[in-house]
Amino acid sequence: MKSSKFLFVLVALFMFVLLAACTENDSTSGEGNNDGNNNNGNTGNENIKQNDEEKEEERYTIEAMFNLHTPETPSEYLLELIQDATNTNLNIQWVPDSSYEERLNAAFATNSLPQVLPMGFNMFNQYKEAIREGQFWEIGPYLEEYENLSKLNPDILNNTKVDGKIYSLYQGRPLSRQGLIYRKDWADNLGLEAPTTTDEFFEMARAFTEDDPNGSGENDTFGLTDRNDLIYGAFKTISSWFGTPNNWGEKDGQLLPEFMFDEYIQTMDFIKELHSNGYMNQDFAVTSKTDQSALFKNGTAGMYVGSMGDVMGTYNDAKDIIPDIEYDVHNHIEGPHGEFGIWAIPGYGSVILFPKAAVETEEDLRNILSFYDKLMTPEVANLLIWGVEGEHYEVVDGGALPIEENRHKIDSEVHPYLSLEIGEPETNGRHELVANYEPKVKADRLIRENNDYLIHDPTIVLDSATYVRDGDRLQQIIDDATYQYMQGQIDLDGFNDAVERWKNEGGNDIIAEFNESRDEIN
Repeated sequence: MKSSKFLFVLVALFMFVLLAACTENDSTSGEGNNDGNNNNGNTGNENIKQNDEEKEEERYTIEAMFNLHTPETPSEYLLELIQDATNTNLNIQWVPDSSYEERLNAAFATNSLPQVLPMGFNMFNQYKEAIREGQFWEIGPYLEEYENLSKLNPDILNNTKVDGKIYSLYQGRPLSRQGLIYRKDWADNLGLEAPTTTDEFFEMARAFTEDDPNGSGENDTFGLTDRNDLIYGAFKTISSWFGTPNNWGEKDGQLLPEFMFDEYIQTMDFIKELHSNGYMNQDFAVTSKTDQSALFKNGTAGMYVGSMGDVMGTYNDAKDIIPDIEYDVHNHIEGPHGEFGIWAIPGYGSVILFPKAAVETEEDLRNILSFYDKLMTPEVANLLIWGVEGEHYEVVDGGALPIEENRHKIDSEVHPYLSLEIGEPETNGRHELVANYEPKVKADRLIRENNDYLIHDPTIVLDSATYVRDGDRLQQIIDDATYQYMQGQIDLDGFNDAVERWKNEGGNDIIAEFNESRDEIN
């Protein structure tokens, strides 16, 4: 009897343990009853989480390095929206623009390049040999496969070619933004119109210096403000008005550098006279862009030669100092030859290349090109440039108007991502800025009109190994001599001595190589 009871208890205990084990297995396996209890609810959430993780894994991950043009790296707010819109994960190395070239060269030397590699124009020239050696993907044959990439401007793509082949996408820029911004209220006070010739430009500079344009009764103004930049400062634009070639030009059937043309000398003489008469800032050769702009905004100088599009930002800053300040813009200024011309960039600010060491397969390349194809949709392009509608900008008359009270958010959350744009409004369909400031509206129109008067650089698609290796060093010889001449520190013989030094230290080889390259293409 006792043994029977013991056996009964033993069986009951065994059944209890077995039942408990089955119950635990049911609660953790996700299988069994769908009775809505807490265990099954947790199982559903875990399944959803697992599905989300699988979906996340389907996204292609891109390793990229981009220039950072702002003091701090951006928040990831916009990045997450871009990733969602393109179904991509972006691992971005943000490199301060001032040290970008150094970082790129180090990555190249250590074979640690990212999959997406932006390069400015000069850096692109330096890496042409690596391109020829097959270290980067040729992407030209793929572009027609993509709805949006196929819309890229063929003329600009041609300017990026290496030996007739396309290896890069481009970030489009207007071909020429250059012109004059001036104090319209000062001109009105003195009865002056916008200058249409270099002589009238000189007269405005004189009057803004000597004729008391602000009515203060004191000698507290001058005409032109300039800076230590022979390209994006005043010199190259004024040089265009005089008819100087854009970097290189043809003389007697041969390509020669711009400083071997008479028009370059005439430009130096023109600015030398402005300087010697006190019609411009005397320390322009060592003046930064910030200080140059400050002279224009604080009411000291009345003329600024550079990007006409700067007029809006300049006005926004200046009106806080001088509430009734008035600016205007102008571009069509003829030189002594009676014609107007303006120098042009190649149509892009930088290019994007794809190193084979990082982009290992054709499938990888197609995934990356697919990402850029999505970046060229209007929706994503607007996100990159303007941010979130209603938060960073409003759509007004079909264009984008930044929300002024959110300017800080725009600067920190949106502006860094400008580095990711491909194409331009004409090809990616994004909004253009809506200007509620009339001089900015006019500036946009004049920038488009510049396209009818462009002076192109004929060496854009030509090659010179010596130029790549020694071009910057040799150009410094000419830059120093140009500044010295304009400041009266050397005469024309001294400048010509610098040209001879340039030729003897490698310049003659550059001339020969560019001409040989042109002959091979033709």
